[in-house]
Formats: sequence, structure tokens, C-alpha cells
Amino acid sequence: MSTLRVRPHAPDCDGSVLQVTPDSAGWKYVGFQLVRLSQGQRFHGNHPGRETCLVIVAGKAQVHAGAQQFSEVGGRASPFEDCAPGAVYLPAGMDFTVVADGDVELAICTAPGSIGLPARQIDATRMSREIRGSGTNTRYVRNILPQTEAADSLLVVEVITPAGHWSSYPPHKHDTAQQGQETALEETYYHRLQPSQGFAFQRVYTDDRTLDETIAVEDGDVVMVPRGYHPVGTPHGYQLYYLNVMAGPHRQWIFRNDPAHDWIARRQD
Repeated sequence: MSTLRVRPHAPDCDGSVLQVTPDSAGWKYVGFQLVRLSQGQRFHGNHPGRETCLVIVAGKAQVHAGAQQFSEVGGRASPFEDCAPGAVYLPAGMDFTVVADGDVELAICTAPGSIGLPARQIDATRMSREIRGSGTNTRYVRNILPQTEAADSLLVVEVITPAGHWSSYPPHKHDTAQQGQETALEETYYHRLQPSQGFAFQRVYTDDRTLDETIAVEDGDVVMVPRGYHPVGTPHGYQLYYLNVMAGPHRQWIFRNDPAHDWIARRQD
């Protein structure tokens, strides 16, 4: 059984179906929680010492953040729709309440932070969309909270990988701090599949193979990436969505491809 796969469970009384904390993951930075709410249901939270990015993966909600209120956050019916999610950034220690307007799939992304930045709703126009790769390595990326947008530690991005394609590929890693060459970032992948009975594969491995796991992921699973390369592939017939949360001591995404497979990136260029 994989030590890196976290599976969802039936909703708790607050709607929570899955949670990764630094303690449960055995690392320092990234926290992730997935909450499913029904019409009118509320979720209350506060993360002392940790900043938060609330991502409405699907559905629409109101978000109360301290004395502020953000209405009609989100609105897409599915993460597979080609439109931006709803997202709200919160500084460390701020009380928040999410009120569902219909069924809501809420991702709560956290990392160490201060109280210096104000709460804000992230405008869809600031979530840049890009196409990466070519052929069966093509995927569609939406930058929810990239390094160009204000935050203390968090980096948040979502990706659609078409059926039969590869993603996070060629295999790359970001687990070593090397100035200008690579940054050290922990990462979670929250996976969704369409149709939902599908599956995908994610491998997490290091150069010396002291970590080498190949994981069959199903709809709603999280894969933790503490270190190492971490490519993903989805079979014919099943689209894959994933939401990435990254954080580390330096808020910049600089990765290194596996040298054995770097020729693929050079050929694409």
C-alpha cells in the first residue's frame, strides 16, 4: 500500500472528506483539505500562523473573511469546465466562513504565512491559462496563485490532462535548494477523473530510488510529493484534473527534469 496516497472518506459533520497536514504528511509546509458542502451548509475555519487559499473547485459560495464578504465566488459546475475556479486568499490567522450556494467542492490550501497581506478574492482574469507540451504531452494549466501574485508561501495551480496524455512530464522534481537552478517545494496533487470511475497513474521517485512508488489514483485521491520526480499519466477514455498546492522555504517554482528523460523537453522546444 502506498504511503503517499490519501483517499477520501464519507463527509464529516463539517463536510470534510480528506485532510493532509504537515504532521500527517511528515513535512513542514503544505496543508490541504477537501470539503463537500450542500445548499446552505457552512464551513468555518482559521489557521493560525498559516495563510490560506480557498479554491471553489466546483459550485458557488459566499466567503466571509474577517469583516469582509465575497459573494458568488465560483460558479462552474465541474472542474472540467474551461473556466476559472473561484478563489479567495486569506492571511494567516484570519477567521473565515464558506456558505454553499448549492453543492460545493471546496479545497483549502494552506502554508506558513504572516498577517501582512490583506484578504482578497482572486479575479479570474488574473488566473492565467496556458497550454504546455505537445502531442500526447499536451495539458492545460490555470495559474490560480502563481509566484507573480502576492502571497507568503503558497503556490496553487490546476491542470487538465486529456485522455491518453501525460502530465508533469518529462518527470521533474523540485526538492533541492540550488540558487537559480532548483527550489525545494513540497507538493500535493488532488485528482479528479471524468468519467469518475476512471483511474490514472502517478509515479514518485528519486534518483537513488530510495523513494519509488507507482500509484493508481482514483477520483478524489490526493498524492503527496515530499521529494522526487512525479509524472502523471491518464488512460484512454478518462480526462484527468488535478489541483496542485506547493510551498517551501523560497516561493519560486524552479524545477529540474530527470536527466534520463530531459531529451523529451529539448525535442519539444
